[in-house]
Amino acid sequence: MFRNYFKIITRNLWRSKVFSAINIAGLAIGMASCLIILLYLQHELGYDRYNEKADRIMRVTFQGMVQGEKMNEASVMPPVAQTLKADYSEVEQATRLRQMGAPVVTYQEKIFRDGEMAYVDANFFQVFTLPLLQGDAETALQQPHTVIITRTTAERYFGSAEPLGKVLRVEGLDQPLIVTGVAENVPANSHFHFDLFISMAGLAEAQSNSWMTSNFFTYLVLSKGYDYQQLQAKLPQVIEKYLGPQMQPSMGMTLAEFRNQGNDLGLFLQPLTDIHLSTAIVNPLSPGGNIQYIYLFSAIALFILLIACINFMNLSTAGATKRAREVGIRKVMGSARSSLVWQFLIESMVLTAIALGLAVGLIILALPFFNDLLGIELSINPATHPWLVPGLLAVGLITGVLAGSYPAFFLSAFPPMTVLKGKLTTASQTFGLRSGLVVFQFMISVGLVVGTLVVYSQLAYIQNKQLGFDKEQVLVLPNVGPLGQKVGVFREQLARDPRVRSISISGYLPAGASFDNNFFISPEGQPAQIIKTLRYEVDEQYIPTLGMEIVRGRNFSRDFRSDSAGVILNETAAKALGFGKDALGSSISHSFGAGTPRIYRVLGIVKDFHFRSFHEPISPVVMVLSGTAGNIIVKASSNDLPGLLSTTQAHWNDLTAHAPFLYSFLDERFDNIYRTEQKTGLLLGIFAGLTMLVACLGLFGLAMFMTDQRTKEIGVRKVLGASVAGIVGLLAKDFLKLVGLAIVIASPIAYYLMQRWLADFAYRQEMQWWVFAVAGLAAILIAFLTVGFQSVKAALTNPVKSLRSE
Repeated sequence: MFRNYFKIITRNLWRSKVFSAINIAGLAIGMASCLIILLYLQHELGYDRYNEKADRIMRVTFQGMVQGEKMNEASVMPPVAQTLKADYSEVEQATRLRQMGAPVVTYQEKIFRDGEMAYVDANFFQVFTLPLLQGDAETALQQPHTVIITRTTAERYFGSAEPLGKVLRVEGLDQPLIVTGVAENVPANSHFHFDLFISMAGLAEAQSNSWMTSNFFTYLVLSKGYDYQQLQAKLPQVIEKYLGPQMQPSMGMTLAEFRNQGNDLGLFLQPLTDIHLSTAIVNPLSPGGNIQYIYLFSAIALFILLIACINFMNLSTAGATKRAREVGIRKVMGSARSSLVWQFLIESMVLTAIALGLAVGLIILALPFFNDLLGIELSINPATHPWLVPGLLAVGLITGVLAGSYPAFFLSAFPPMTVLKGKLTTASQTFGLRSGLVVFQFMISVGLVVGTLVVYSQLAYIQNKQLGFDKEQVLVLPNVGPLGQKVGVFREQLARDPRVRSISISGYLPAGASFDNNFFISPEGQPAQIIKTLRYEVDEQYIPTLGMEIVRGRNFSRDFRSDSAGVILNETAAKALGFGKDALGSSISHSFGAGTPRIYRVLGIVKDFHFRSFHEPISPVVMVLSGTAGNIIVKASSNDLPGLLSTTQAHWNDLTAHAPFLYSFLDERFDNIYRTEQKTGLLLGIFAGLTMLVACLGLFGLAMFMTDQRTKEIGVRKVLGASVAGIVGLLAKDFLKLVGLAIVIASPIAYYLMQRWLADFAYRQEMQWWVFAVAGLAAILIAFLTVGFQSVKAALTNPVKSLRSE
């Protein structure tokens, strides 16, 4: 019996080759797109879940409000970890991490600059699941000046030699480090990525009891089954007990007075598995994702699979009505209804299985492209994705059963005489359901096109908006450390190059990774007017090198020794301090600790510049004159950047022995800030195109079916003098009406959703009318070409053949 079924299936597939190919291709593309999105979502949602204690690890964050300026920071004060561990029994373990950037590491005569370093507590590797390949996780970091390095770092530093006991020298550290362990590489889906983990026992800052500095990332392991919100409810007591007594001598006011002015400070808990997708916390250890995009792509995955399945079922049922007489004859010849049901169900399942196999092939071909685009490693390995095979089989089974259910149960139920007399419900009578499905498909497609255009419009706005600094032709050389005392010589060599306009040295950059800090200041004698700012330590060439504008006052100058006690404020800081136009010459106070507050005099006001993402409003900045430290920033005056790079590298190599030459450009660093949005826009565009393709495949198949059903009508119309254009318009207008209705429905929905997306930007482009016009016209044009191709083909058919077809 089953052998006979497969013979019939094969013959039907061959008889309707184009129709079957469209049906299978549409479903395969939909399945492949959905699965790729699901792989991406699993990767994003899987961050930090490699840790065995992931569900119990919480990060302590520092949040508050100071004079209307929000604080949402991932780092907290040095004593927080030991305090919470000692005071609350539900805290089983507490550990800290102190980020130290990319160090210059020397081993014998080799110099390395391509690793990230952090100080960690001795129990760090007992909290996080980072297996040690060599060394003991419990004792490796108990002694000061010891370090655990990752497997890749050990291979890079020592080759095949034994790493344990080797001595490393790190620029800026007085004591050499002894390698006491080798850990497996930090997984890609981790919220931190370090190559060297140094014992916190050798860091004096880590022993501080100050609750007025916050540079330590602190993690707690809570008891199994404990609700972290219960502990979070107790944390205000910690602020009152420990931070409160230190506020008066440090800031000149009590905690109660501070809060009475509308300010507040507090500690909060953040689940480890929420860190990657959180956008509220600043100074993250690595670029994160966005939970909104998870929701967005989850919806896209659902819709594109739904559209593909709708198409498959729509075309399957439409094609099945052409076989009504076959059903009638088989029933007259004695076929049982159950036999017909099984035939149609198996036929649908076979088509689904073919589409499923094609989908897997498409995924294998497409994954390298998506991995390169997203910068991650997605795979369809069932060993790492146990849900993959059951999920595919479930989708295939459900789709196959739904698609085959109409012909199996509906057609097989008709009396054979009714079918043979041609009284079966025609396609035109069931067009209402199919019309609704076409509207739904193009509604989703138009919505995705609108979303893509809005994302790219916002990115274009960001690229073209005045930033308050010049990011073009600015070369950044990270970390002047390898130059040692030769920084001045290197700077003079570059300054003599006619392709160089100016040079500055600072660790603070307005784009990309930069030094970060909190700087609490107030007008002198008015501690109640305290505000939180970011302190930029710069030299006198910083502002001209980055093309910033002094709107009042003057820049720093080495000719005035008193400028070491001067500051330059941005416009937002001057406004927050209440100075207005009278800021020049005013004095501000910075108090930290129990000592005498330091007084600074305002020398100038710099025009506001964007130093963080456009998601955040510009906040107060204070610039202070500092010595040479951080990055070398070179403003080029020539387009010969390759030549300038070559010369700069030659000077570097002459002065730094074997330290590798590293560089970046400021405009590239700026673009990297919006890499998530760029990837989102590109992914939206790809999947909008695929959704439109799947919808058009379904539309093309329906047009084939409807044209075939109206073959005799077309022949009669041509005999009576109808033109080709008239027939094309007749066949196409019904579908174009549906697409127009889809545009009308999709536009307000897309407007609402994209307004919510844009609301996440503090600076944004308002949606333009042309976005909806372009999306609508594109949908109408594509639909017309899709339907028009089949309509023209039918209109050009010889009417004699059309009339004979009946």
